[in-house]
Amino acid sequence: MIFNSDDVLWLSASPSLQFFDRPILRYLSQSVPLHLWEYQQTQDEGCCLDSAVELLHEYLQQHDRPIHLVGHSTSGLIGLIYARRYPQKVRSLTLLAVGLPSTINWQAHYYTHLAAFPWNRQQVLTQMVSDMLGFDSQYITPKFISYFEGDLAFSPSPHSLFKRFNLAEKPVEVPLLLCSSKTDFVVSPIVARRWLRLLKKGDRLWECQGGRHFFHYFYPQRVGEEMLFFWQSLSRSKAILNLRFQI
Repeated sequence: MIFNSDDVLWLSASPSLQFFDRPILRYLSQSVPLHLWEYQQTQDEGCCLDSAVELLHEYLQQHDRPIHLVGHSTSGLIGLIYARRYPQKVRSLTLLAVGLPSTINWQAHYYTHLAAFPWNRQQVLTQMVSDMLGFDSQYITPKFISYFEGDLAFSPSPHSLFKRFNLAEKPVEVPLLLCSSKTDFVVSPIVARRWLRLLKKGDRLWECQGGRHFFHYFYPQRVGEEMLFFWQSLSRSKAILNLRFQI
């Protein structure tokens, strides 16, 4: 165990897709005390990422030291906005499948497909889910589709059929680890590598060889190892800095 309690917080703003996070949560929990923050909006409220960010801040007010934030896709976007707004509360930020623009997610692609092709909602979802998971579309069952329909209804994605949301991009003050996949069509390698111009010394961009958009589900140990290595490097740097001050 390499961290004190409450140091690592996994953000989850997509309740219907949370099962994709479980393998890596199990892996990480063997090495670090891992905590989960969940957010779900109702179908009747307007989508507002600020509401999620401020609720996260309210939650973290009870913590007296900075923490490591982790999030995939839209959950990562919430962590990114939070880290830019409250950097003093964040020890590091790990983003999975978050590119530049950081608002690109599967829902943005879904609405683009829905507007561009003469397909109905079910056809678009079937093709999208097939592309994200790497499964032949004939194996995408209604149960699979229902998970992503739930994400459309209950996650705080800012996109809709009528509007795509963009965010001003700027560097992040806190240490940053970016994890992506070379086979992800949602956040393609080109989109992920745009971060390179904003990275600071010590920041890292790591690419998984496969796994598509949910690479952390298919390769939990490989992704988890990168995250643990990054956090350990920060701990070593802090220890060396403290030693220099003591000398």
